[in-house]
Amino acid sequence: MPPTSLRPTTVPPTYVDANRLWVDSRPRALVQQRFEAPVLLRLGGPVTGGRTLELGSGRRGTGLRLALDLFGAARADGVELHPPSAAACRDAVRDLGDRVEVQIGDATALTAAAGSYDAVFGYHVLHHAVAWRDVVREAARVLRPGGRLFSCEMTARIVDSRPLRAVSRHPSDGDRPTPAGLAAACSAAGLTVTGQETRFAGCWTALVATKQ
Repeated sequence: MPPTSLRPTTVPPTYVDANRLWVDSRPRALVQQRFEAPVLLRLGGPVTGGRTLELGSGRRGTGLRLALDLFGAARADGVELHPPSAAACRDAVRDLGDRVEVQIGDATALTAAAGSYDAVFGYHVLHHAVAWRDVVREAARVLRPGGRLFSCEMTARIVDSRPLRAVSRHPSDGDRPTPAGLAAACSAAGLTVTGQETRFAGCWTALVATKQ
């Protein structure tokens, strides 16, 4: 965590938390399918025949399907903090059979052994985590040499803005990822950033980082 003196002491208040309405919605899944995942594929390439892990799989399992169908993985595991969401995700991807497994778990303390995965995916999971740098470190730990972290994030510029905070609850420490901060966290975790693209006036960033 950065020194307290470098972090805002307050963030704008949340009046109505509408996270669930967006996070697991069909429009959100469409954005992920048609925009975010293709950007990550262009930046980092396929994971043909590989084993992948998605952090924060949510209820729809969209990222797990994309790992198989778009990135070409042979297997896609998911970890989800909330048991009801994990159960819903299992139901949503049941048709994928034993190519997919969803477990309840904490992305800051993964149970997977070091070097287990060819790729780790995170779609907007870091800005929900209090210790988001720990999530990056855990992702790096479970990657094999040459494995890649694929991350899309809403950045502090929008997450900590007054309009979004009013309707969307996030950790209140004021330490949300920035494009440069995410790249620095990857470097500190032993990953080399091999592609990054930031759009929408710095409010969204996509990054791919490789374990040496």
